Amino acid sequence: MLKQRAIWQACALAVIGGIVIAMCVAFDVAEAIAVWISQHEDYQADEVMLSLYVVGVLGILYGALRIVDLKQERKRREQAERRADWMAVHDSLTGLHNRHSLEDKLNQMGRRNGGRFAMLIIDLDGFKRINDLVGHQAGDAVLQAVADSLREHVASDSVFRLGGDEFVVFVDKAAAAPQLARTLLQALNRPVVFRDTSLDVGASIGMASCPDNASDARECLRCADAAMYAAKAAGRGALRAFDNSMREQMLLRDRDERALRDAITAGRIKPFYQPIIDLSDNRICGFEALARWEREDGIVVSPGDFIPLAEETGLILELTESLLTTACQDAMTWPGDILLSFNISPIQLQDPLLGVRILRILSAAGLPPSRLEIEITETALIQDVRTAATILGDLRTAGITIALDDFGTGYSSLAHLSNLSFDKIKIDRSFVSSFQDQERQEKIVKAIVGLGIGLDVPTTAEGIETANQLASLTGMGCTYGQGYLFGRAVPAAEAAIMLSSPHWQDLASGQDTTATTRRAQKQ
Repeated sequence: MLKQRAIWQACALAVIGGIVIAMCVAFDVAEAIAVWISQHEDYQADEVMLSLYVVGVLGILYGALRIVDLKQERKRREQAERRADWMAVHDSLTGLHNRHSLEDKLNQMGRRNGGRFAMLIIDLDGFKRINDLVGHQAGDAVLQAVADSLREHVASDSVFRLGGDEFVVFVDKAAAAPQLARTLLQALNRPVVFRDTSLDVGASIGMASCPDNASDARECLRCADAAMYAAKAAGRGALRAFDNSMREQMLLRDRDERALRDAITAGRIKPFYQPIIDLSDNRICGFEALARWEREDGIVVSPGDFIPLAEETGLILELTESLLTTACQDAMTWPGDILLSFNISPIQLQDPLLGVRILRILSAAGLPPSRLEIEITETALIQDVRTAATILGDLRTAGITIALDDFGTGYSSLAHLSNLSFDKIKIDRSFVSSFQDQERQEKIVKAIVGLGIGLDVPTTAEGIETANQLASLTGMGCTYGQGYLFGRAVPAAEAAIMLSSPHWQDLASGQDTTATTRRAQKQ
């Protein structure tokens, strides 16, 4: 469109220029101007005309230079567009095709009529341990080495990185899949050298073919995924092909996925709120939103069951946006100093647009960013530390508080504290539940609280169940507390009652705990 307009403008100017030149020739305009200049020498008209000629020539030169600049800018823009197009369908770390490209491939395969093909799903063994013990740079080096090995044996347009340590391989000839799978298994079960250190890594592979195991590409991918889980269950470095014994499990998984999708659409998964207590004055300072799903038949589904399913099926984004939207709307009914704490899945921390999505939800609900606290676990950080650091930085810049959840349960907790900025540390309930009975656990809890004090980072103790635990943690200098002593997760209406009920002050003080708990639960 722009090119056509430029052509028409050039043609119009050329026509106008031709008409002007023809009129000047016909009426001897140049001679007339020369005569007029000689007759009016006092006006310095000849110098004015010379200046106009010079300005005209300089204008032509300036235009030519700008044309060169425009061509260079256009070239840079085209390169940036090609780079953006490449990044949209490729993984930036390994250079392999990504999940979006896989979707295109599945759609393309779905339009194919007939034909035999196979799919391999590869999951690395020991990858998390390498990330924890050696660091994220070592993990990145392993992923790049795996990508190089895959490219050596498979065409680059047939290899995809799903994210984390999972890869998908398309095999055009199904008969060649078993031998290729064994070759890849042998190639990937070799140590990777990183800075003179040998990293022990392996792989488990699941395999399925079409039309033997599935009627289309998407079903074939699900079958290969089921086979991969069977391979993981069999032990390190295993290869499993899909068989009918896995089909029933896959059908159950599909049924659960449909039920989860329907529950999200119908809004049956709701946020419940567990109080967070400021231990300096024993008042509720916030609530942590926890997902609860009660099916239509009254059966309550554990978050430990449906959250992993949402992550594996890609429904976690839709579920999180639904829960966060409701939670922000509920938080708007609370006093302005009450914080909303919300957990983010490790899968979502790989999404560069996560910050934009969260801020959009906050804006729609009218909740100030300063009233939202995002909780992330160490597992979320080891997937892609670069992307995670960028997202966390954007959220903190917007005013959102970031808390490191389940601190102390991973190998790299201190590394995360030194490399990333957090506003709060949450002490895992596994330490809190036993620190009064085990001296070693007590020293760990004291060390974490002391670390928070030294870094000027508040600490929250999870899983407080007794007044004695509360008294000990308060004496150590712990900032906040959370647990059944203060209350279980409750619906929004009951959370509002908590904020107005004086019984919660007694409970937080450890006074008449049993009676107060009974009164509060009745409310």
